Amino acid sequence: MSAREVFDRIPAGNPRGSWPAEEKAAELTAAGTPATVVMDLDADTFLVVPKASS
Repeated sequence: MSAREVFDRIPAGNPRGSWPAEEKAAELTAAGTPATVVMDLDADTFLVVPKASS
């Protein structure tokens, strides 16, 4: 697996769940930096990462 840039990390136990990560990804995308949310199961964390280009 290749290393990826991580814009933000949100603990999966956050009271609001993945919402903070989704909001951050939406803010970055609106500002011109396409981002998405993935789950790091090993770390039990939502990661905001650059959206993969197709």
